[in-house]
Amino acid sequence: MRFDLDEQQRAFQDAVVDYLRAECPMNRALAPHENGEPDFALWRGLMELGIGGMVVPEEYGGLGLGLLDLAVVAEPVGRYAMPGPFFEHALATLAITIAGTDEQKARWLPALVTGELRATVAFAEAKGEWTADSWSLDGDGELSGRKQYVLHAEGVDLILVGLKGGALGVVEGNAAGVELTPVPSTDAGRTLAHVAFNQVRFERLALAAGENVVDAGLILLAADAFGGASHSVHLAVEYSKEREQFGQAIGAFQAVKHQLADMALMVEPCIGLYWYAAHMFDTAPVAAHEAAALAKAHITEVYPKITRRMIEAHGGIGYTWEYGAHVWLKRALFDQAYLGMPQSHRARIATMSGW
Repeated sequence: MRFDLDEQQRAFQDAVVDYLRAECPMNRALAPHENGEPDFALWRGLMELGIGGMVVPEEYGGLGLGLLDLAVVAEPVGRYAMPGPFFEHALATLAITIAGTDEQKARWLPALVTGELRATVAFAEAKGEWTADSWSLDGDGELSGRKQYVLHAEGVDLILVGLKGGALGVVEGNAAGVELTPVPSTDAGRTLAHVAFNQVRFERLALAAGENVVDAGLILLAADAFGGASHSVHLAVEYSKEREQFGQAIGAFQAVKHQLADMALMVEPCIGLYWYAAHMFDTAPVAAHEAAALAKAHITEVYPKITRRMIEAHGGIGYTWEYGAHVWLKRALFDQAYLGMPQSHRARIATMSGW
């Protein structure tokens, strides 16, 4: 039995790390918070690396890999708090891969793999319901209704919409009757909008795979959160080696050592949660429901705690806008809220366990 990533998975992850280390330094992650402009260039770079085709079968231009392979490249996206699309495009692509007809896959997947088309997902409804069993929007060839908190909806080519009964539909982003209302986002690197559908034509995917697609989203968010949390520990450790007080690095003080050790102990065990959930999704999807909910609930709860401690470890500079430590805190709060708060997923786990 294997308990670690294989060489191919490590290679993909390292390629994304190398790309984002070079192209997404802290000031790049901070830029959307300063200028309010979305950053699509980094996403295009990932598409050029082949990340858009991770889970897509080879016959449609992809690599034919699993969710675990996609999740381990989502981790460095979170590590560097990469602004712009990634999560929602990857999730929409996965949904079409597992639920679309052969004709739908042939029409959309090759362009989604290369980034010629960009996709997003629309799940949340009026009261912030995210899970497939709460979706009520539906129609016979046409949609009328509203979805909330849709990521990077401006200029998107395809919108994957959650429908009643866990069904999924695809709407063209520029279709007549689609209206966008931008809304503030905690993380300016991820823009949000409410989307109204007014008798909009849509195509229904063949399988009602909404529950599985949401599971995949929970796992990808957990991977993003783990990447950000582990990087927050790294930032705190590196600063403690450089910052001097009373003639020595602050990392030499016992109180700081204990804080850094506590942070590492909170974060490192989390990696197994999202690895296991992704592995279960690939090998036993029905059994993955609880694992996905647990990974999302726990890791996205840990992440904000770690970022706050990271900011504290930086002292005064940690609270300045220019340094950018707040970018990871805002990403942490976004990851925690998107697709449902930790307590909602713990309640789902209790229900699934028959408690």
